[in-house]
Amino acid sequence: MGKIISIANQKGGVGKTTTAINLAASLAVLEKKVLVIDADSQANTTSGLNFSPNNEEKRTLYEVMIGAISAEDALIQTEMTNLHMMPSHINLVGAEVELLDMEQRESILCKAIEPIRDNYDYIIIDCSPSLGITTINCLVASDSVIIPVQPEFFALEGLGKLLQTIRLVQNELNPGLNIEGFLVTMFDGRTKVHSQVVNELREHFKELVFRTVIQRNIRLSEAPSHGKPIVLYDVMCPGTNNYLNLAKELLEHNQ
Repeated sequence: MGKIISIANQKGGVGKTTTAINLAASLAVLEKKVLVIDADSQANTTSGLNFSPNNEEKRTLYEVMIGAISAEDALIQTEMTNLHMMPSHINLVGAEVELLDMEQRESILCKAIEPIRDNYDYIIIDCSPSLGITTINCLVASDSVIIPVQPEFFALEGLGKLLQTIRLVQNELNPGLNIEGFLVTMFDGRTKVHSQVVNELREHFKELVFRTVIQRNIRLSEAPSHGKPIVLYDVMCPGTNNYLNLAKELLEHNQ
């Protein structure tokens, strides 16, 4: 049975989508069968894997969530053999309203992807930077959560609300949900405050903080505009090495 991992943080700009794309691609390089689900109406994961978020085919996560199509009908093969994607669309904003009147609305995504779960080793979900009903659906469907954290003090302050939401989901909807780990992103070793925040994070959350740190890297920020994960855009850059190491560490966690 495939493991489902949400990449979540209600704070924007912390490397959530970058992590979803590049962790999924790195796992695929390591010969795991991977599905990445774009659960953000901004559809940055969709465009970051070279697909138009304005497609008119009506085969996106939105149609899956409202029950118009099956999850299998929304799958797209990326240019990587082991990597599929379920794209997003701006229409996903409407799901926040449309799901309110549905029965068991928090479990819609979980039920939708259950038939395809066994086709993959990992399903990576890029959550939206909010804690609305779509993100709750992602957490209910997931086995664990990876929380990207930018090493700034304000970023640490924002973790409380997310952790409270995760505890609520654990208590009420998905008792099997775990925190896979906190991932430090956009790290610059030349900046004293970055090192201080990382030390504080490790002191507080201990082994829940990944050993791997994602360094600030211009090639990582360039890759999405070319519709490629970093491993295809620049195999020799530090960003590729960072995300491959993260994928290997994740596989260690799950042995």
